Amino acid sequence: MAKLLIENIIRFLVLILAQVFLFKNIGYYNLASPFPYIMALMLLPARIPKFFLFTIAFLTGITVDAFYDTLGVHAAACVTLAWARIVFINLTLQDDDYETSSTPGISQISFRWFFIYAFVLSFFHHFTLYLLEVFSLNNFLYTLTSILFSCIFTTVLIVLFELILYRRKKR
Repeated sequence: MAKLLIENIIRFLVLILAQVFLFKNIGYYNLASPFPYIMALMLLPARIPKFFLFTIAFLTGITVDAFYDTLGVHAAACVTLAWARIVFINLTLQDDDYETSSTPGISQISFRWFFIYAFVLSFFHHFTLYLLEVFSLNNFLYTLTSILFSCIFTTVLIVLFELILYRRKKR
């Protein structure tokens, strides 16, 4: 359990620092921006208590908000992601599919499931983030395009990171 806690703390710190100092400056024609820091929330243990999940999500978002000079937009998006994560895991996983302390990743479930999981959760995050940031329905098509492209960009980065860090399931 201590190993899992240390692993999650290190993952959290690395992803937040990478987001703030590297990915903040990356974008594609102001149309797509990556937010791979949400991977820290996605890879928390599957049966983490909801109170801790929402608290960690809020603190993660507030931390990113502090560096982006936004007023709680990332915090709201991360809390939305935490809610979507709970719903998605409850709908798609059986209790037999994972251990209580296992992380929902490629090493525990499957590549296809993880890809859909990453795409759906990043879509919820980006949808909330961009709509709160714009806070208008003017240019809705442009906003929807930004949401979709950023979601694809983020999902590809998250899947690549997960494949790089992939460990075979212990039998």
